[in-house]
Amino acid sequence: MTPEEMEEVRPRLGAFAAEMLGSLARRDQRAKGELYLRGLMLDGKRKSMQPMAERLGVDHQQLQQFVSSSTWDYAKVPERLARWAAAHISPEAYAIDDVGFPKDGYDSPGVARMYCGALGKRGNCQIGVSVNLVSDRASSAVDWRLFLPEGWDDTKHTEDALLASAIRQRRAKAGIPETARHREKWRLALDMLDEVRRDWELPGLPVVADAGYGDATGFREGLTERGLTYAVAVKATTTAHPGDATPERPPYSGQGRPPVSAYPQPHTTLRVLALAAGQAATRTVTWRQGSKATKHNPRAEMRSQFLALRVRPANRSIRRAADGSLPECWLLVEWPPDSAEPTDFMVSQRGLVQRSAGSKTRKCGLTRSPMRSLVSSGPSSNLDAT
Repeated sequence: MTPEEMEEVRPRLGAFAAEMLGSLARRDQRAKGELYLRGLMLDGKRKSMQPMAERLGVDHQQLQQFVSSSTWDYAKVPERLARWAAAHISPEAYAIDDVGFPKDGYDSPGVARMYCGALGKRGNCQIGVSVNLVSDRASSAVDWRLFLPEGWDDTKHTEDALLASAIRQRRAKAGIPETARHREKWRLALDMLDEVRRDWELPGLPVVADAGYGDATGFREGLTERGLTYAVAVKATTTAHPGDATPERPPYSGQGRPPVSAYPQPHTTLRVLALAAGQAATRTVTWRQGSKATKHNPRAEMRSQFLALRVRPANRSIRRAADGSLPECWLLVEWPPDSAEPTDFMVSQRGLVQRSAGSKTRKCGLTRSPMRSLVSSGPSSNLDAT
């Protein structure tokens, strides 16, 4: 946004900032918060304090002190943002996402060599996990956490005293609170869903996520335990039984421990189950109007072919019923007409994925601002999302 464009929207931005930062007790804090937001929105590749201050024409210490050491309760900001977003975009689902922030050094909290979407490959980066409210017309990140790899948690390396000591020094230098420890990204997502629903009283919407979360059995079971429906991507290699498979109990010989119920046939993969059903069983689904018309698609319809099957995902982590049966769910398979094999797989315990069938979750707007300050979210990340 250019300075001229900023002047045009500044009254609206000021009103929005006043609402989001209304929990700040002091007027000067609210004013600096609005100043920081204007700095984020102005054009410029770097969104750190000094370049932003130069574009705003202020001393960068004003921004630095406000974000890093000013005493205000930043936890109230995402709650206000979440309530505002829920009221304005009529959300249809919670989308779980993570965003990579490329970094040059090794001192920023949580930085490590990991896959980074912004780079399209493995690289030195931080990873931020977010819960987003999404609808057909808009999306908003409303809660977020910085992922701490195991290399930043000394309690994961108690067998190596020297390494654990080095990690503690690194944590102290980065200002990481003692309570902030390594948690898998899917556990962070469940923590945030608990916060937005229990503490902020947002509605119990369906949850969508990519295979980075959907492949975690604990994540899917955690959603079910919380009464949340979901539609999550999984890998084609995920193992499962057909939906109509039933476990059988072998006859007891009278000696030793009685046998337990088991499925008579070994499990297979979702890919194999989809191929067995065949492309002829697919149905064409149109889920929205796009913007790019072509000769073969003059109405710019976003459509593809899908196959719906009942399956029972199978692995040692999945809890079975008393009779030995595995939970049943829907498998939604995308199989484009010009493809020899299915391309995408999604599981859901809803009746069928309806309006959102085939649509993809969207990235939300934290990609241009660095993730820093406190690990369990902090002033900077809260203001960046606002």
